[in-house]
Amino acid sequence: MSRIREAFAGGKAFIPFITCGDPDLETTAAVVREAAAAGADLIELGIPFSDPTAEGPVIQGANLRALSGGVTTDKVFDLVRDLRKDVTIPMVFMTYANVVYSYGTEAFARTCAEIGIDGVILPDVPFEEKEEFSSVFGPFGVDVISLIAPTSEQRIAMIAREAEGFIYIVSSLGVTGVRSEITTDIGAMVRLVRENTDVPCAVGFGISRPEQAAKMAALSDGAIVGSAIIRILEEYGRDAAPHVGEYVRSMKDAVRS
Repeated sequence: MSRIREAFAGGKAFIPFITCGDPDLETTAAVVREAAAAGADLIELGIPFSDPTAEGPVIQGANLRALSGGVTTDKVFDLVRDLRKDVTIPMVFMTYANVVYSYGTEAFARTCAEIGIDGVILPDVPFEEKEEFSSVFGPFGVDVISLIAPTSEQRIAMIAREAEGFIYIVSSLGVTGVRSEITTDIGAMVRLVRENTDVPCAVGFGISRPEQAAKMAALSDGAIVGSAIIRILEEYGRDAAPHVGEYVRSMKDAVRS
């Protein structure tokens, strides 16, 4: 079983997203450790990019702060090496094709395997071009996570059949960000996924409150939260770790309930 599958083996998963280097890498390390201790089942680490097209203003701001602080892909790799001394839960990178290309796809994949990264999410790579990456990452045992959006419609079955690790279900059209309510028929999307694969699926985009997380986890295998965590980092800066831990604990309790 891949380590990512293990994250879902003990019931509904809670997955926080953290932009590496916002406000600095030391804080990221403290926040990741705190989130893991608070019950996060898998952590998505954002490698900052100058043009994060899938992100709303909150996560865009985090990318800009990290980049202006001098964060590079190599520094993020070093961060993960340090985290892996004691953080055992699965971790995946969320970044953009350009970041992987410019590093060299094979070198990037090899390093992910060496440092203990379990998967990558590339939101700007359409399903039709996924093979270009999965053929390189696969031999290193790194899953390329597929995204399914409300607009995927007749492609959902096809994407699900070829999915690995877990499937990221995008709850709403548009970019990431906190939403007051989620109106997409997530249940129908999940049913279609389950008819075609046993790979677990988690819902992200727009989830910020425990009751939203509980609702989405009830329909799927877990909930993913990014912008709400980045807002805590924005508010508390270098002192954010305990606040993020508290938030993760409340969200994990909600998805479990």
